[in-house]
Amino acid sequence: MKVIEVENLTKKFGSFTAVDNISFSVEKGEIFGFLGANGAGKTTAMRMLCGLLSPTSGKGVVAGYDILHDSEKVKASIGYMSQKFALYEDLKVWENIRLYAGIYGVSEKETRERTQLLLAELGFEKERNSLVKSLPLGWRQKLAFSVSIFHNPSIVFLDEPTGGVDPVTRRQFWEMIYQASERGITVFVTTHYMDEAEYCNRVSIMVDGRIDALDSPASLRKEFGAADMDEVFRKLARKSKNNGL
Repeated sequence: MKVIEVENLTKKFGSFTAVDNISFSVEKGEIFGFLGANGAGKTTAMRMLCGLLSPTSGKGVVAGYDILHDSEKVKASIGYMSQKFALYEDLKVWENIRLYAGIYGVSEKETRERTQLLLAELGFEKERNSLVKSLPLGWRQKLAFSVSIFHNPSIVFLDEPTGGVDPVTRRQFWEMIYQASERGITVFVTTHYMDEAEYCNRVSIMVDGRIDALDSPASLRKEFGAADMDEVFRKLARKSKNNGL
């Protein structure tokens, strides 16, 4: 079952084409890596898929809703987490959970019940009343991810979620991603860490607004005669007119 379908999606800003006629689909429960150097167009593409930016042309369907005509329904059906902003640091842990549960339309009763379960799962019972800014970065990121899927969305979009996090915490974070995928939540993730690309079911790599490669990590390594995904990425990125490496 396809939960994301993109056909000839394009976004132009004046004479500049940020996303150039891309087409792909993502299956339910899939962990889909969306890679590209800075300026490749991946953030612009993700913003269109989240219903935050209207395409110039082409078509996109996310969770069964058209991204142009049903953007509000798209937003209600997805979760989103960014490295740069995911939680309100001056609110307590439980206040952040309640805030986002309300935004996502979860009832107060369900929020109370699931908050206790979530805190236990994360081992955060003693941190319930702690301000988020007092938590280590890795803890904040794990909480932010849990909040982004609190409402059991069809899809969660993760925009460089592990930036600046130590390797051990990154691995723990990916265990949470696997668990979400096993629950049927589709994970659409951008990352700068090429070792994380190996954890994805499939990976697309954007160069200058276009998707230049899309397949499983193993198939891409074989296709490009590469030892790892970092080598695949670098071979493709060298082609860029706006090389971000």
